[in-house]
Amino acid sequence: MTVFNKPLMLAGAMLALLGPVAQAEVDAQVAKAIKARLEAGNPKASYGEVRESPISGLYEVDVDGGTNTLFVSADGSHFIFGDLYQVKASGGLANLSEQRRTTQRAKIMEAQNVDDMIVFSPKGETKAHIYVFTDVDCGYCRKLHNDVPELNKRGIEVRYLAFPRAGLNSLGYRKVATAWCAEDRNKTLTALKNRENVPLKVCDKNPVAQQYQLGNDVIDVRGTPTIVMQDGSVVPGYLPPETMIKALGI
Repeated sequence: MTVFNKPLMLAGAMLALLGPVAQAEVDAQVAKAIKARLEAGNPKASYGEVRESPISGLYEVDVDGGTNTLFVSADGSHFIFGDLYQVKASGGLANLSEQRRTTQRAKIMEAQNVDDMIVFSPKGETKAHIYVFTDVDCGYCRKLHNDVPELNKRGIEVRYLAFPRAGLNSLGYRKVATAWCAEDRNKTLTALKNRENVPLKVCDKNPVAQQYQLGNDVIDVRGTPTIVMQDGSVVPGYLPPETMIKALGI
């Protein structure tokens, strides 16, 4: 993210105002005024389209590729930065902002080139797939990797993306890049996760930096493993196979 940090929850009286409201096309002059005011206030951020929000008088504007959303007044002079919740008529709360992010993440991940990932596929029918941002040195990454044969057996394809936790100028980067640069990427990644002595070899134009940026800037990866489910929901950490299977609805 360029400037905005952790989301703040919208609570209290505002929750009572929320409800399922059909989005209408925003007046072009209103949208222009909102974006102009936001851009003048913070030209370093990138702003998406202006949409009607479920709250009368506020408009939604995505920031920095849609990872976060602003709720902005009609003249663009004030905004709320945080998640929008709906008080459901049947009881409980629904995080409308996370629902939108989940949909966006699913589209973003499906748009990535699978050939740039290290993929462990079932021998039989593939019933579902997951994306895993991984490092080779973290313990829970190894634990998850040990579960891959069982996940494959149950019809789950595991698509790995690189996320060296220590950054792109680290030994961890050189290790994970070695896997992506190897002739047999699956075998090399497994060997590295098993702490085998693998000669480090970093090739040009490997996708590690791009995947690391995707994890940081779009998915908001904060640790490894981070699992992105097929529907775009995120699991920050390890899940045992049975829990994974249940979450995927298999």
